[in-house]
Amino acid sequence: MRQAVGLARRGCGTTSPNPAVGAVLMKGGKLIGRGWHRRAGGPHAEIEALRDAQKHGHNPRGATLFVTLEPCCTQGCTPPCTDAIVAAGIKHVVVGTVDPNPKHSGRAFKILRRAGIIVTRWGEAADGPRSGSRGRSHHQTLADECTRLNEAFNHWIVHHTPFVTVKAAMTLDGKIATASGESKWITGEAARACGMELRQGADAILVGINTILADNPSLTVRSVQSPKSKVQSQRLRRIILDSMARTPLTAKVTGDKCAALTTIVVSKRAPKNRVAALSKRVNVWVAPAIRLSTLDPRPSTRIDLHWLMRKLGAENVTGLLVEGGGEVNASFLLGGLARRVTFFYAPKILGGRDAHKAVAGEGARSLAEVIQLCDVEWKRIGPDLLLTARVK
Repeated sequence: MRQAVGLARRGCGTTSPNPAVGAVLMKGGKLIGRGWHRRAGGPHAEIEALRDAQKHGHNPRGATLFVTLEPCCTQGCTPPCTDAIVAAGIKHVVVGTVDPNPKHSGRAFKILRRAGIIVTRWGEAADGPRSGSRGRSHHQTLADECTRLNEAFNHWIVHHTPFVTVKAAMTLDGKIATASGESKWITGEAARACGMELRQGADAILVGINTILADNPSLTVRSVQSPKSKVQSQRLRRIILDSMARTPLTAKVTGDKCAALTTIVVSKRAPKNRVAALSKRVNVWVAPAIRLSTLDPRPSTRIDLHWLMRKLGAENVTGLLVEGGGEVNASFLLGGLARRVTFFYAPKILGGRDAHKAVAGEGARSLAEVIQLCDVEWKRIGPDLLLTARVK
């Protein structure tokens, strides 16, 4: 199963809106086939493993299949994997985690068992450690890894909105830029490379207009030495929150070769001539109005982020990486839309009441309202620290 998890990771960033899945075939104590889901629309991991076994002259009949996710049982871009498993004569299927889709969850188990195939969840299997706390911990760790592989997909398939990760690089006192806006570079090269890997695993990246005006970023995947990086940099969608359509026509996101993947979200109060000019270069969405006061009948310029999440979810954006400034980060965190935080901390202290904060906004009114984090993990990356945690 650990090998299957490792294979699944090879597909992270290229399979969306499908999950990343790995599969291993064992027979007579020997590995006879392996595979992973390489890209959306391509063969699933189980099919790749069966083909790999046959390619090397192995008959999969009577083999045990280890797969990180419950096999699909419905017709999509490819036929159901359950049909191929039954036809191949597989004897035993060990599944890392069940399909999160309530419409499908557990259905493959029933189909395979009706065909006489033994089906077990990882941890229930006869293979591997079975007794003692150490064995249970080993099983639980791998089961958690199978689930974590598709954190974004699992959220999207159930809620129909993207899994939102807020990413920021800051000093120890929580500052992302000086008062004048200087921010390059707060963290070291290794941390920045890790940030690129986060982009590589996302479907879309989101920033606010102030980031565009201050830095004119390209918002693509750079300097990631991986066969996937070239593919991912071409498909990473770029979302700009720009209520008054202030994005310059000379900005990188409106004029580079990936301009077709740029979407600028404006409010109804944005100047029509600016919206028209931007629409000739990139996608422009007009967000519904949010009325901030009953005394003011005019629509506000605040973008309805809940509407935006539903819109992105409908367009198969499973994972959204928010790399905004303090106000944008606060909107997602304090608005209850963020599911995970990834914060890089450099061993530096900037200070200054006017320096830009990683999370701004109005803030919590009391300690009872603070954002609680769980499943906290710390990792050292060069001289910097990386905090990853789920929003409770």
